[in-house]
Amino acid sequence: MSDPVEDPLLRQRYRFTPEADGMRVDIEVDPGGSVPNHLHPTAQESWEVIEGDVTFKVAAAEHRPASGERLVVAPGVRHSFKNSGQGVALVRAYVKPALDIRGFLEDGAALNRAGKVSRRGLPKSFDGLLAASAFVERYKQTTVLLFGLPAPPRALQRLMTPILARAHARRGRSAP
Repeated sequence: MSDPVEDPLLRQRYRFTPEADGMRVDIEVDPGGSVPNHLHPTAQESWEVIEGDVTFKVAAAEHRPASGERLVVAPGVRHSFKNSGQGVALVRAYVKPALDIRGFLEDGAALNRAGKVSRRGLPKSFDGLLAASAFVERYKQTTVLLFGLPAPPRALQRLMTPILARAHARRGRSAP
């Protein structure tokens, strides 16, 4: 198991354990901590609550699995979760195939630690917009973030993200 990766914005810590057919991610989630709405284009993700009270949203349905119960999310299905309890929750995720889920979570946490985006996932500056665009473009095969906010239409985002990511690279910036 890896050393923990801290994401102060999402209020959680990740530990990674590679498995033969994917990646196990143990996530400690502080009260109020959450994973925003997203999907994995080609990976299946399953969740198991080890400890605590966690509310998942899969497609339009809400789930509150009991400790030890597993919730499976097929590729392409929108999902999110939130620690709805009073204490730290421990959630175990399995991502198969792993793709680059570890890089996605590590770089996302670094972007959040750098203060480039708000708690709601919005860039705080033009530099933050470029860094976030580079991040989204780099991991588009692993995870697609689905913001529940007023935002440019998805088609416009797909058009603009690669352009903004190239601008970020031209400025000599790397992730985050």
